[in-house]
Order: sequence, then C-alpha cells, then structure tokens
Amino acid sequence: MADLLKFVQNEFVAKKDFPDFGAGDTITVFYEIKEGEKTRTQFFKGVVIQRRGSGTTETFTIRKMSGAVGVERIFPVNLPALQKIEINKKGAVRRARIFYFRELTGKKAKIKDKRR
Repeated sequence: MADLLKFVQNEFVAKKDFPDFGAGDTITVFYEIKEGEKTRTQFFKGVVIQRRGSGTTETFTIRKMSGAVGVERIFPVNLPALQKIEINKKGAVRRARIFYFRELTGKKAKIKDKRR
C-alpha cells in the first residue's frame, strides 16, 4: 500500500527545480497570492530554520524579523503557488534545525557565511 501511494505521488505531483538550500541559508521565496480574481506575486526573505519531511510532503520554515517581531512561515516544497526561490547567502551552521536561532538577538543572531 505504501509503495502504491509513493508511486502515485511521484507520477502525478509536478516537481519544481529549486536550488539546493538548507538550514542557515538566507533565501527569498516568491509566491503567488490570489485576492478575489486578481493574482499578485509576493516575496518572503529570511533565514531557513529547518527542512523536514521527504518527497511530496517536504516543507521548509523561514524566519525573518519584521521590526522587533520575529515572523516564521512554513512553505511546502511542492506548493503550486511557489514561483521561484533565490539563495541570497549560504550560511555555515552545524545543525539541520536551528531552533536556537529564535532566542538570539543582535550580533549573536548573525550567521557566518559558508566558504566556497
């Protein structure tokens, strides 16, 4: 049964080619918003806190600071409204999920750039 479910998901869910990114990277996500009959593109720029799941159920969480308030948003990777993802900076972190980043403020909240 599980094999059948995976087969159907792989066949019918359209895969999008997004760049490889992980926790600690600063990315900009462009997604489509429908308001009534109008559609517009909005972006959300922030630090990736985690990627979780696999296949069609994979999601990633982005955190940004809006004034003094932290805002987090969870995006499914296969969301049809996602238009593109741009990687602004690659971050050097040692963990896959950087929840400790939520409590950091000021200079401590800086993530070092990954050397290429």
